[in-house]
Amino acid sequence: MTFITDSYHVGILLPHCFYEVAYKALSLGIMSSILFSIENGIGKITLNRPDLLNSFNMAMAKELQAALDDCASTAHVRSVLITGEGRAFSAGQDLSAAIEPGVEIREIVKEQYNPIIMKLREIEKPVVCAVNGVAAGAGANIAFACDIVLAASSASFIQAFSKIGLIPDSAGTFFLPRLIGLQRATALMMLGDKISAQQAMEYGLIYKVFPDDSLMAEAEKMAALLASMPTKGLGYTKRLLNASLNNNLKEQLQMEENMQDSAAKTYDHKEGVKAFLEKRKPVFKGE
Repeated sequence: MTFITDSYHVGILLPHCFYEVAYKALSLGIMSSILFSIENGIGKITLNRPDLLNSFNMAMAKELQAALDDCASTAHVRSVLITGEGRAFSAGQDLSAAIEPGVEIREIVKEQYNPIIMKLREIEKPVVCAVNGVAAGAGANIAFACDIVLAASSASFIQAFSKIGLIPDSAGTFFLPRLIGLQRATALMMLGDKISAQQAMEYGLIYKVFPDDSLMAEAEKMAALLASMPTKGLGYTKRLLNASLNNNLKEQLQMEENMQDSAAKTYDHKEGVKAFLEKRKPVFKGE
């Protein structure tokens, strides 16, 4: 039997095989805008407003934040997989929610999107994003903030902000210039051109493109592989990559020295060396 909790820490004792059923049941109540399951070390998060192309309102943003918090704090979650239900990954902000009386765009950015981006970057576990359809505005930038981005061949990406007189948020102005250079990032943001998954891969925005009917199988396979790897070492690598965006060379070398020292003290490093010497496959525990 294994103890699991939802995002509001309601404890349920269930056998391992009931993880996904339990979390989907919880999603019908507490979490209605996402589907959240934990199975075989993978925290799977599915944006679940398909009739509205998984556009974000405050409820879905808060549920995604809570699911990411659960993934971060649950030891047996060793990788995260994010995707969308239906024909879209996410069309970005639900504009009908943004124009409700008393709603300020500043508060939407501050309360919805900024925490999501920070949680994606600060969780020291690998986050795989499977973009199954259109990813627009904040939806695209949330995908780009993940560690490894895969996309269906029919998927597309668009920085739609300029078309309604807004600026790219959700760290778009931070990540895109670093991923693809200032010139290309500027053009995509100002012109609002839609690009295909293939173009996004060629530009360096995403890692790989798969046929639509095999995307999820490939994404789940990658998430499973990452969940079987040395979690602490991957987390230290992510911490270093985050720091490299601002560090100078000397600072980065010092940080690598410190992180290598920490990695060398983990169980998984010792297991990796032992398995190599014994000529067998290592069994990592994420410790």
